[in-house]
Amino acid sequence: MKILVPVKRVVDYNVKVRVKSDHSGVDIANVKMSMNPFDEIAVEEAVRLKEKGVATEVIAVSCGVTACQETLRTALAIGADRAILVETDVELQPLAVAKLLKALLEREGAGLAILGKQAIDDDANQTGQMLAALAGLPQATFASSIEIADGRAKVTREVDGGMEIVTLTLPAVATTDLRLNEPRYVTLPNIMKAKKKPMETLKPADLGVDVTPRLKTLSVSEPAGRKAGVKVADVAALIDKLKNEAKVI
Repeated sequence: MKILVPVKRVVDYNVKVRVKSDHSGVDIANVKMSMNPFDEIAVEEAVRLKEKGVATEVIAVSCGVTACQETLRTALAIGADRAILVETDVELQPLAVAKLLKALLEREGAGLAILGKQAIDDDANQTGQMLAALAGLPQATFASSIEIADGRAKVTREVDGGMEIVTLTLPAVATTDLRLNEPRYVTLPNIMKAKKKPMETLKPADLGVDVTPRLKTLSVSEPAGRKAGVKVADVAALIDKLKNEAKVI
């Protein structure tokens, strides 16, 4: 069984994001970029499934600019077998990415797609669900455990009330939560080996997908700064401020 794992190049989580002066978007010039943390968890889980003998091949996929090759090399260093870059300069939105992944899923004949539940740049949490809908596949989101046996995936997922266990018939789509695993440390020998692993480059047109944006960003702005707090003498004063100033009660 092949496992398809999409990985996204995002601003590193340690970097403080700055808005462009023209409010057209986020400034990523000379900013450290890295793999989306949830996607890193997805790659780790796919590699672990291969190490258990459940999967035969792990394919890492990234959609975006040429620099996404660096993200794919990281996935290869973690343990993916080969990589595919769908190269485009167009700003990709979740639906476009889902369409590209659907085409690749069918092209590769993968039995399982494991995605990060969301990207830390747009926090959309849409691509996995859209992929499952477009491909007509069962899905399990926010997975904290994945077990594969007898052509089925048993997924433990986190819900508001606790844990839920769902069983999916393969092929299927799963999205990862933080508690699924802890990604391994990438060693220098594995980084060197990753340079020799195959990486294929495609264009959206090669997959027959139109990635023209359907949504337009009008303006991006930083959140307003928080006002300093005040001390009140007693409960009566607190209630008065909540009622007359904050107007929340």
